[in-house]
Amino acid sequence: MQDKQTEDGIRAEYTRATEKLGKWRSVLVGWIWGTRHRGQPGTQGMRDLMDARLVARIELSAIAALLIEKGVFTRTEFMAQVAIEAGELDAMYERLFEGYRTTDQGLSIDPNVAVKTNQRLGFPP
Repeated sequence: MQDKQTEDGIRAEYTRATEKLGKWRSVLVGWIWGTRHRGQPGTQGMRDLMDARLVARIELSAIAALLIEKGVFTRTEFMAQVAIEAGELDAMYERLFEGYRTTDQGLSIDPNVAVKTNQRLGFPP
């Protein structure tokens, strides 16, 4: 019975904490899109996407912290692997978005190539 009560308490805290964090979605969506009303096209989709992003971020942080704490890998190994994964994703985006390239200073855009990429991918004008 003790384990069930503990699990129920943890579940309640998980729900409370994630719902509380979710309150930031309107601020974050407003930061990206400006002030919007719930009924405006795309607003609910963007709010849902922000919820998913927030939960994914905290769940990944929790998983990494638990694995490090349990000695499955070290914080240094984790950071090294994150750097590798970031480089691979960056290279994938450069292939997908021809004409765009990231640098340590920002985003480099070749407008002659990027305009064709934008058209191919259906970017709004």
